[in-house]
Amino acid sequence: MNTLQKNINALYLIKVSKWFTLIMPIIVLFYEDNGLGLKEIFLLKSVYSIVSVSLDIPTGYLADAWGRKKCLLTGCLIAFGGFVTYSFSYTFGAFLLAEVLLGIGQSLVSGADSALLYDTMLHYNREKEYLKYEGKVTMVGNFSEAFAGIFGGLLAAASLRLPFYFQTGIAFIGIPAALALQEFNAQVHIVNPVKNILHILHYSLVENKSLRYDILFSGIIGASTLTMAWFVQPVLMSIELPTSLFGIVWTVLNLVVGIAALYSDALSARLGENKTYTLILVFITGGYIATSLNLTYAALGILFLFYIVRGFATPILKGYINRQTFSEMRATVLSIRNFIIRLIFAVMAPFIGWLNDCFSLAFALQITALIIFVPGLIFLILQWRK
Repeated sequence: MNTLQKNINALYLIKVSKWFTLIMPIIVLFYEDNGLGLKEIFLLKSVYSIVSVSLDIPTGYLADAWGRKKCLLTGCLIAFGGFVTYSFSYTFGAFLLAEVLLGIGQSLVSGADSALLYDTMLHYNREKEYLKYEGKVTMVGNFSEAFAGIFGGLLAAASLRLPFYFQTGIAFIGIPAALALQEFNAQVHIVNPVKNILHILHYSLVENKSLRYDILFSGIIGASTLTMAWFVQPVLMSIELPTSLFGIVWTVLNLVVGIAALYSDALSARLGENKTYTLILVFITGGYIATSLNLTYAALGILFLFYIVRGFATPILKGYINRQTFSEMRATVLSIRNFIIRLIFAVMAPFIGWLNDCFSLAFALQITALIIFVPGLIFLILQWRK
């Protein structure tokens, strides 16, 4: 087996360690069982995002300067510690500590994984195939999350805490996988890290207009799909779907994302950049509005369509960013994208949780659609005019 395939396989395993999330289909139930309301749940996720926001760009630069492999390994170790903490915690404060650890771990992994994949493809002169393999990595992640939904639901039937114990073991898988990776990029010689980060920020958000709008649009869409992931369980609870079916719905939704991701390169090639952007924005914001107006079993079909578009969007938008980025700054630029996603979510999440608690789920969904659509449309128009 050559190094290309070894790296791809290792990245698949790291993706599994992050995305085989046994806890996701039942985590809202778990929080409520421990006395938390939706406002506190969104606050926890906001803290996670704030940690990610604070570290995304520095850890992206660290991946460029220190090494993708070292960042991936450290991130997997810290994430493992986060799940250990969750497994034996019962209070909001302890959950908060676990979220901080998971946020640090995620920051070290995000950007470094895609950058290492692209550099590996570049080393073998196969960079044109990057989008295909990014789609496959996305597929592995979503298939992992899909099947985890089934097992998570079965484990939760015995105890809502049992999925966390098994999740800790799955998180451990990423550690030996990261150790098996081989890097090909030329690492940056660290002279003045702050100056270098500011240079990359200036290049990606000021100097290169096309890259700027790609990053900003991708950030808006990423935040919208992340937010919807946390709306799924409240929607299922609102339509009074039996709890035993939560895991099955979660499985189907993530299978849909994984399958759609496989065809992302074909869709992008067929429609072109502008039409693809438009399709993504219309269907993502339309999904929020349609769900808010159909809090019945019809919402399941709407979520299905939403998740198809999510599957297309992630690899396509990452691909647009990667093709305009130099290897020595790739992880940092991808981390800027993640920074924007988490920043938007960190600001938006507590407000949306408050809207849900004080008004209604439908109203919270509608306001979220508005928050996404306005800046998304602005960045779309600016991209057309660049």
